[in-house]
Amino acid sequence: MLLTPHVQALIDMALNEDLGGGDATTDAIFPGHQRCSATVLVKSDLVLAGAEIFEAVMRRVDPDISVSWSHHDGAQVPRMTPIGQLHGRVRSILKAERTALNFIQRMSGVATLTHSYAEHLQGTRTAVVDTRKTLPGWRVLDKYAVRCGGGKNHRLNLGSGVMIKDNHIEAAGSITEAVRRVREVAPHTLRIEVEVTDLVELEEAVKTGVEIILLDNMTTPKVAEAVKRAHALATGRPPLLEASGGITLSRLKELAEAGVDIISVGALTHSAVAADISLDVQAERETV
Repeated sequence: MLLTPHVQALIDMALNEDLGGGDATTDAIFPGHQRCSATVLVKSDLVLAGAEIFEAVMRRVDPDISVSWSHHDGAQVPRMTPIGQLHGRVRSILKAERTALNFIQRMSGVATLTHSYAEHLQGTRTAVVDTRKTLPGWRVLDKYAVRCGGGKNHRLNLGSGVMIKDNHIEAAGSITEAVRRVREVAPHTLRIEVEVTDLVELEEAVKTGVEIILLDNMTTPKVAEAVKRAHALATGRPPLLEASGGITLSRLKELAEAGVDIISVGALTHSAVAADISLDVQAERETV
């Protein structure tokens, strides 16, 4: 369920930000009873995400607004395609317009960018995943949009998995010591991931028996060597290997061919450009 209490609160906050002082323009021009239709129009090629949130914003302003969709989240939509129809009071639709579009535009932007990465990995066994570099307060929506685009999710938050990074290792003294401390207290249901920056750290991490190793900012040849060493050193099932840092579209295929299982890309959520989607109102003329 996407409309969690947190997301509902986010919608309320966004609406209050825009409507806290009312709508001086709309209220002055239109009587409360006047109705209209409106079309949600896609103006650039995109992967759709956020239709449910768009609709929730509209109905939060006015439950009487009706919304019907011809396309749904995850659909690839060509430019200049109408994807939704609205009907309701002019005042209500115009008051909700900007906030509703802000949600669907950002979410579709994330989904569209993710799709471009996922396409480059088609035919491989490597998955592209997001990170925690999300818009504050938007994490559930950002990660949902990544899934709409064909990507997968990394940790939702700090409590959903153990990930030992460089600062943890520095403060603990070593990878081995950090892993030891985690295993003393962490529940068995949490897998342990360790970030490494070179082959020496990789070997230490493999010897601890952790389930996942993140190869941070390594060149492709070094990643390939790390994959070989990890598989050679593992006494049982080899760890999952994740490449991260300096990831570009042009590197995706070569990293997959080097043998990594996962490629994490912060840009999916921190650098996505909002998709071009508009709401076009069609007035309903009153008859005398």
